[in-house]
Amino acid sequence: MFKIVSPRDLWTNPNLLTIYRIGAVPAIVLLLLSGNKILSFLAAIVFSLAAITDYLDGYFARTRGMVSNLGKFLDPLADKLLIVCSLIMLVAQHRIPGWMVCVIAGRELAVTGLRGIAAEQGIVIAAERLGKWKTGFQIGAIIPLLLHYSYFGFDLHRIGMITLWIALGLTIASGASYFKNFANLIKP
Repeated sequence: MFKIVSPRDLWTNPNLLTIYRIGAVPAIVLLLLSGNKILSFLAAIVFSLAAITDYLDGYFARTRGMVSNLGKFLDPLADKLLIVCSLIMLVAQHRIPGWMVCVIAGRELAVTGLRGIAAEQGIVIAAERLGKWKTGFQIGAIIPLLLHYSYFGFDLHRIGMITLWIALGLTIASGASYFKNFANLIKP
């Protein structure tokens, strides 16, 4: 049954932080359209602030008893939008190969679908430590890739690409782990 979200649920601190993360996505996209150094720097700042809200909204929700069904839905959606849209814009700027983004986005879609199937059967597949590492390395790759240019002699693009390769490995490993755990849960 569909339950309408009350305004009280919507305007909690954790949900406002999540909504900011969703709102940051079009700002990042617009800032990256030109591909110049100043706007890339601003995109990295907006992305970094949005990434910090991912930690903060979960912290506030857990420690202040503000966990809501809306938050449970919006939080992972905001994470995926922020990561995948930023990666797509990096492909558009010719900063990363498109196939890497296809693997990362494909894993996100597959795991989301898997969780949906599990939820229909009353099974909850919680986020694993490997998935949290994956997200951390994705964020750690995207920030220098957004910055892209050299600052103070540091080749941030190279740092971002090395980190993205690690994130890609963790993406594949964590996706495989989700499917393995799902298969173990549904065995008769």
